[in-house]
Amino acid sequence: MAASETIYYSRIDSPVGPLLLAVSERGLVALEFGRGDVAAGWVESPEKAAPYARELEEYFAGRRRRFDLPLDLRGTDFQKSCWQELLKIPYGETRSYADIARAIGNPAAVRAVGLANGHNPIAIIVPCHRVIGSDGSLTGYGGGLETKRKLLELEGALSGSLV
Repeated sequence: MAASETIYYSRIDSPVGPLLLAVSERGLVALEFGRGDVAAGWVESPEKAAPYARELEEYFAGRRRRFDLPLDLRGTDFQKSCWQELLKIPYGETRSYADIARAIGNPAAVRAVGLANGHNPIAIIVPCHRVIGSDGSLTGYGGGLETKRKLLELEGALSGSLV
């Protein structure tokens, strides 16, 4: 983050609990579960976060399957390649960590993909909740497995094999 850059934030309530949204002039920087920690210098601005909050409300109401607003993804090149691949997973579908590793051209990087998912700064919109174990099991999720289950149920991606 550039020293002169302003990050705006807002907190919203959702069906999976409180969410913290952080926005730069380029797009959404973070979407975190819980009340979230606000970095020094961030400026509270429900107005700057409002378009993202609206899309999230539509998503939770079942009226939105794709998010359209810009993202400002910040991470290593490897992390960003993983997150870009997550953005390609269609609503209502899941992929395994191995699927993501193959899609980014590095089939041996299954664990590294898992770590990149764990560092995804933009929950829900960059849909790491759609990534499951190769055996079909639900695996770790920053918002907790119950939240992951709720998001997959909302999207109709939860089958009897996902435990």
